Amino acid sequence: MPAKKNGRRKYGEAAGKTVESAMRRRKRGTLKSGKGGKGGSVKSRKQAIAIGLSEARKKGAKVPKKK
Repeated sequence: MPAKKNGRRKYGEAAGKTVESAMRRRKRGTLKSGKGGKGGSVKSRKQAIAIGLSEARKKGAKVPKKK
């Protein structure tokens, strides 16, 4: 994760781990979109990252708020 100019990290370590997990699940084809994972399987890399960050937010990891 690239550090900001003032030396603070934008995303916490836990957030990175959650995104990593989401990316692996995407590769295996087990990452689902939608509420309760009822949607189709995720193909997009960007969508997988977004899902990972969303999960990290729910866990209380250091992730900036959505715009």
